Amino acid sequence: MSAKKIFILLTLACQLFIGCNNIAAGSYPYAEVYNVDMPESCLIQKINDFKKANPDYNVPGEVGLVDGRLKNNDYWYHIYFYYNDNDQIIKAWTRPAANGKTSFAFVGINQGSTLGNWKMINSDFSREEDQEQKERFEQLILKRILK
Repeated sequence: MSAKKIFILLTLACQLFIGCNNIAAGSYPYAEVYNVDMPESCLIQKINDFKKANPDYNVPGEVGLVDGRLKNNDYWYHIYFYYNDNDQIIKAWTRPAANGKTSFAFVGINQGSTLGNWKMINSDFSREEDQEQKERFEQLILKRILK
């Protein structure tokens, strides 16, 4: 195969890969999903225990965000955390996965306690900011819940 054909094929493959990210399917196509080796009910209990032990991570009540499923048949159990030091609300969700495991996703960040200032992880931040936000979530929330 000629170098020109290889170049064209590689270019098309890269465009396809980049294009797929722009048309990702689903309600939360950019969420950072962590696979947790426990049933969803156990993970939710650990999250609730974490929030009881660390009340600073609870979203202020006046914001009106409540953890849980929006409807009985909702796929996602929505969870909200609060970073008091920089006034940010963190949106996450859980969802049962195969073999008794659970998907735990970091979805986005709302700046301030007035809703409507959401930035989605892996979409609205620069690559460097995404990495910083994911590391912060993992250190302050995920690892502490799963220990």
